[in-house]
Amino acid sequence: MFLGTHNPRLDEKGRLFLPAKFRDRLAEGLVVTRGQERCLYVFPLDEFMRLAGQMQAAPTTSKAARDYTRVFLSGASDEVPDKQGRVTIPAALRQYAGLSRECTVIGTGSKLEVWDTASWTAYLESTEQAFADQSEEVIPGLL
Repeated sequence: MFLGTHNPRLDEKGRLFLPAKFRDRLAEGLVVTRGQERCLYVFPLDEFMRLAGQMQAAPTTSKAARDYTRVFLSGASDEVPDKQGRVTIPAALRQYAGLSRECTVIGTGSKLEVWDTASWTAYLESTEQAFADQSEEVIPGLL
């Protein structure tokens, strides 16, 4: 499970140093793709294959399913980290997420999210109070 917040840097070649605690799980390969709120999602290869299979099983008659699948899969790039634990983030994905040198990587359970640090800080500031004030069940049966 991916947990926590980490602040690696993007090098001049567009490579991101994966947090050490995640490297073993991602060593065999990963997929990076567009995420929501202009971040990037990073999945272990097996988890990505599971999700892609579910997307492909969705009815092609559903415009929403087609649209989501197109955006999600068309931005996907399969990568293998190098021996130092660096992974190349393709230029189009760096641009999509507005990544600069300073990045924030957060664990969200089955995936990682990669954010430009300024964007993550703004997002967190805009949502943290709503999280604290939540008075109804957001995820059924959770709390």
